[in-house]
Amino acid sequence: MPSPEPSVWSSPHRLALLWALAALTAGLLAWAGDRAGLADLLWAAGIVPPLALLSVEIAKNLAKGETGVDAVAALSMGGALVLGEHLAGVVVAVMFTGGNVLEEHARRRASRELGALLDRAPRSARREREGSLETVPVEAIGPGDRLLVAQGEIVPVDGVLLEAPATLDESALTGEPLPVRREPGERLRSGALNAGPPLRMEARARAAESTYAAIVRLVETAQASKAPLVRLADSFALPFLGVTLAMAAAAWLFSGDPVRALAVLVVATPCPLILAAPVAIVAGISAAARRGVLFKTGGALETLARAETLVFDKTGTLTTGRARLVSVVACRELDAEELLRLAASLDQVSTHPLADAIVRAARARGLPLELPSEVREAPGEGITGRVGGRLVRLGRLAHTDGRRLFEDWAERTIRRAERDGATPVFLAVDGELAGALLLADEIRRETPRALRALRAVGLRRTVMLSGDRADVAEAIGGALGIDTVLADRSPADKVDAVRAERAEGTTVMVGDGINDAPALAAAHVGVAMGARGAAAAAEAADIVLLVDRLDRLVDAIRIARRARGIALQSIAAGMALSGLGMVAAALGFLPPVAGALVQEAIDVAVIVNALRALGADAALGEKVRGLPAERIAALEADHRALRPVIERARALADRLGMGDGPGLRAELADLVGALEAQVLVHEREDEQRLHPEIARILGGRDPMAPISRTHREIAHLVRRLGRLVAEIPPEGPLAEDLPELRRTLYALEAILDLHCAQEEELYEAVVAEPAGAPAALRAPARSAR
Repeated sequence: MPSPEPSVWSSPHRLALLWALAALTAGLLAWAGDRAGLADLLWAAGIVPPLALLSVEIAKNLAKGETGVDAVAALSMGGALVLGEHLAGVVVAVMFTGGNVLEEHARRRASRELGALLDRAPRSARREREGSLETVPVEAIGPGDRLLVAQGEIVPVDGVLLEAPATLDESALTGEPLPVRREPGERLRSGALNAGPPLRMEARARAAESTYAAIVRLVETAQASKAPLVRLADSFALPFLGVTLAMAAAAWLFSGDPVRALAVLVVATPCPLILAAPVAIVAGISAAARRGVLFKTGGALETLARAETLVFDKTGTLTTGRARLVSVVACRELDAEELLRLAASLDQVSTHPLADAIVRAARARGLPLELPSEVREAPGEGITGRVGGRLVRLGRLAHTDGRRLFEDWAERTIRRAERDGATPVFLAVDGELAGALLLADEIRRETPRALRALRAVGLRRTVMLSGDRADVAEAIGGALGIDTVLADRSPADKVDAVRAERAEGTTVMVGDGINDAPALAAAHVGVAMGARGAAAAAEAADIVLLVDRLDRLVDAIRIARRARGIALQSIAAGMALSGLGMVAAALGFLPPVAGALVQEAIDVAVIVNALRALGADAALGEKVRGLPAERIAALEADHRALRPVIERARALADRLGMGDGPGLRAELADLVGALEAQVLVHEREDEQRLHPEIARILGGRDPMAPISRTHREIAHLVRRLGRLVAEIPPEGPLAEDLPELRRTLYALEAILDLHCAQEEELYEAVVAEPAGAPAALRAPARSAR
């Protein structure tokens, strides 16, 4: 159980601040009541606890070889006590403790770092013993024990699978979003979720020696070895301290009056460093929170402002982390719409993690689904049932094409899926293979724009880390222009990669899964996608994006740089003004109390300047106009309605030369009609209504020219296809017609796919952002569904 959160005022600095404020106030009341002796005593008493606390902290820092701005404050408070200038000393005490309370407030964390990881770890397991099952603590499991893991349970220890195949969600370990199939005899890793029916396994390691426990240890080790974030003010401490002591000593030496030295110390009390910098940082944290970015510490904001290298996890960070239907491929007379309808109807009752993606895709297209009957599901193989009187089989190739009648077509489809980083799900209707559904993780819509913006703000290097297969990772990295792609990486490998990047410059790691937690802890700054990511990632990170959008990281960097710039301005101005005051005090023009008041005026000035960081989010340039989100949703729905037409172009191109000439000619003619009636009409309406609106929002001479040029190319290809189809004889395409038809159909599919993606990215750029606070942080563990 995590320990209860401490009271707001229970920390030593908060108690010291309350004490100093009470002493200062009581002393002022006594002085106003003409009791100067009591007032002096109260002010002296107000100095002692803050000075004692500060002395202990300075001693601890010196033992670690660290020096900060606090040494000047300690000297001024100690000098005030010795020389009887108690009012000046208690004012310094209030300013010192107040600055530390502000910084503590910025550092408070919602919960302990490893709570989420430990909460997810299984506490017990079902062990087979003498023909029955017993529930035992995971610590009691040893190598050789046979275990049963029910659906939805976590594999408790490393081991091997027994008897039947199993379907596992290993996203917590590898980041790969799609479930994986494990065959009997294959290794199972602790921390994986059983996404299929109950499985039997044999333990090969104890819980403390298994994969999941290793991840927990990696997080602990990375956090212990991570250098503490240096406070911005401390980088100015040593020079400032040297100048102050030299000037105070000179004033005493040449005047012979120790009060002048105290006056120099009081005026030099580094409140611009103690207060102005934390105020600017806290103001920046507040501005970032309004943009849906949670900075857990002021040091995290300071370091993010100096970021040079960004390391990204792939799944759930650059991509959505959810399986999505990307294509429907037919090999017989059934079209893509009917294939998807039959598959989704059957998958309505499936427990397989991919079933949800297929059903979502069918409903998004408005397909009428039927309730299946006579359903049988074979774990790890597929599902069989009747839909509208037709026998439908869905799953692996062996499950759907046992007679291997379509082996060549299936092999081509599998190779295509591998090239595209997709997973094929085959579909048989009435005993014969009818097609395949390709599912894959997809790049977040805002990712390309966010990466361009990150380069624009000065990030020099991007790296993608993934536990996924190399071909899948490289396809994503190549599409996004990532500098370096590292695939097949375990959590330990990710930590090593982050440490290697740390050696080259300030490194930021962005991730969302449990397997990312060690790397997040190892980076200079860890950023978690907290809205849908794992709680462990959010806890191990220094920054959490409360809104599930990668482009908020761009906002965070811009806000951090502006806040840090304002903090530096405040420090420079405050130190310059303090320098002038120190000269005046050294020459005898400022006694200690007057010096404290002058220093207070300087503090107010620099703090007011520091508060400008509260408007750092306003400086990002909020959109004053844009298309309503409802309009954008309608435009995206129009694109989804065009998807079946685009898929028909690819399916017909694949079928060219495979027989049924007259039928193929009729299908090509139908496709031309659909392209003219749907695609070209859609493009004309965009040109007439949508493009002028977007052009007004974007500004410039002709911002929509590239999109209009694409429209013209699409229209040209449709006309070209129409002429080619019109020339096909009634018996079907001739052999010499096939290459040109195939080139035109593939070109249409490619340009329509690209064009839809370009328009949807453009919509993201012009959507009017709704007012209001971001969604509250939620950090559940990701599941396969």
